[in-house]
Amino acid sequence: MQDFGFIRASAITPDLRIGDISYNAKEIIKTGKAASADGASFIVFPELSITGYSIGDLFHQELVWQKTLSALEDIRKALASSPALVVVGAPLIIGGFHANCAVVLYRGRILAVIPKTYLPGYKEFYEKRWFASAKDITATEIELGGQIVPVGTDILIKAADNIIFGIEICEDLWGPLPPSSFQAVAGATIIGNLSASNELVGKSAYRRDLVKNQSARCIAGYVYASSGVHESSTDLVFSGHSLIAENGTLLKESELFQDKSQIISADIDVSHCVEDRIRTTSFADSAKEILHRPFRTITLDDFVQKETKELLRPLARNPFLPTDDAKKHQVAEEVFNIQVAGLVQRLRATNIKTIIIGLSGGLDSTLALLVALNAAKKLNLPYKNIRAFTMPGFGTTKRTKSNAHILAEASNISIEEIDITEASRQHFKDIHHDERIEDPTFENVQARYRTMILMDKANQLNGLVLGTGDLSEIALGWATFNGDHISHYNVNVGVPKTLIRHVVSWVADTSDNATLSKTLKSILDTPISPELKRAKAGKITQKTEDLIGPYELHDFFLYHFIRWGSRPQKILFLAEIAYKGTYSKAEIKKWLTLFIKRFFGNQWKRSVASDGPKIGSVALSPRGDWRMPSDASVSLWLKELD
Repeated sequence: MQDFGFIRASAITPDLRIGDISYNAKEIIKTGKAASADGASFIVFPELSITGYSIGDLFHQELVWQKTLSALEDIRKALASSPALVVVGAPLIIGGFHANCAVVLYRGRILAVIPKTYLPGYKEFYEKRWFASAKDITATEIELGGQIVPVGTDILIKAADNIIFGIEICEDLWGPLPPSSFQAVAGATIIGNLSASNELVGKSAYRRDLVKNQSARCIAGYVYASSGVHESSTDLVFSGHSLIAENGTLLKESELFQDKSQIISADIDVSHCVEDRIRTTSFADSAKEILHRPFRTITLDDFVQKETKELLRPLARNPFLPTDDAKKHQVAEEVFNIQVAGLVQRLRATNIKTIIIGLSGGLDSTLALLVALNAAKKLNLPYKNIRAFTMPGFGTTKRTKSNAHILAEASNISIEEIDITEASRQHFKDIHHDERIEDPTFENVQARYRTMILMDKANQLNGLVLGTGDLSEIALGWATFNGDHISHYNVNVGVPKTLIRHVVSWVADTSDNATLSKTLKSILDTPISPELKRAKAGKITQKTEDLIGPYELHDFFLYHFIRWGSRPQKILFLAEIAYKGTYSKAEIKKWLTLFIKRFFGNQWKRSVASDGPKIGSVALSPRGDWRMPSDASVSLWLKELD
């Protein structure tokens, strides 16, 4: 797999025998080798994994201390041939203090020892009975296996420019000031957590949220390895709940209560974290908080990631859509409510009581109408204040025209039909254009004339022209400048085409108006078209996706290009995986090339875009998220695909 910023991490819950240190060491070696063979470059074991977390007062036995050191040596030697950074849990005596430690191993070396900072001494936890906090330990070094090893919570492991590891232990994460927060602002992009978190009703959900949220706050990868069912069951039960998260997203989660060793692995995209940190200015500002506590950095000059053939991480074909079925309605409703709230505020602020909308019978204008209906309801405006206009032209088909009328009737609003054919013909004569030539002039005359009608009607009726163009069209420049490109307020400006379809489908599924629901489903089944070229035998001849490519691909490109700043080669690589069996590499490359060309070539349209509400993490408002010169060169990006 080409290096696109991914690093494979594993969290391991090994089979365990309480206090059987030799057995535990063998299991750590066996599972560590297995994870490394599968391409893992960072491997995290649970807290006190060499001894077992639950051995109680046996921690104070001299034999345990000695056998722990011996086991560390065995693990160090056995994993020396592995290129992975491995972190195991062990009790160690440091400067006269007994500490609960994470021991970092790499290519036969012990790189560092990180003691636990926050020791729980409440409810079922008694760690303060056995261990001292890292805050009490003054020693900065320890001798292990004939090596002098740095000790402390101020240690980072740097494998490459953007691959920097920080380590914390269990309760450290659960406190109000996790060490990982300081490690992250000091540069750590991946955090490992060695944990022994027992299971309680509802605790796994809380733990999952905790790991996800900390990865989001740190804008980092987070690898959490927890003790399993073979810990003592005297008073507690452990489930082996391990998790791997990245910047707020759960990449992988273990099955709970497994009666065997369990390895979970995922590819963390470090480049995503770096990109977000660069954009998030408050993250850089937070770095000022650690000026008084500098970190020591151990640099690995020989760190090489193992080549892997597959990508171990969730990869959505439709990144703007929820992957969780339970959230599909929730997301659609949230998008819709944002659109409605934006329109309500604009109408309230301008004191305009009438909404003007061009209703084509297509997806975009349909969603805009649905938003207008809800906005009118919130403002206690009668539906007669929504004035819809359908403006058939040379390419308008019976189906879309019918959809527009039925939609208006089902919504209890009036609709006026203004045929633009003859007026367009007159304009062709005025500008000396042969109407038999169906070129951009032929198309744009119609699009601009429709917008002129809507604007004039707005003057006539003291109304607000509601824009309908969606985020995908805006990215591609698939709009007529000074035509459908412009409006008084555009409620769809932040909604990509795939999400437009999802929201309209949600309204169709949840509406108690049977006629409206049936009409919406008919619109969803209608091919996307501007209908600006003559129909043949009443059928649409101009299908948008035949001309510019599938919207699902363009939305995929848009998401990765804008949200993560991904380079074209990486987008191509990811799209090949996401759409395997649907599109060939040649097809994806063709449409990606077109996307890049059109995106760069149409910034000038976006620079004078209408107001409209931001909906998600990808937005192209020239006043907000996306500021780009209209004359930026596209050559650098196109060369990537040569």
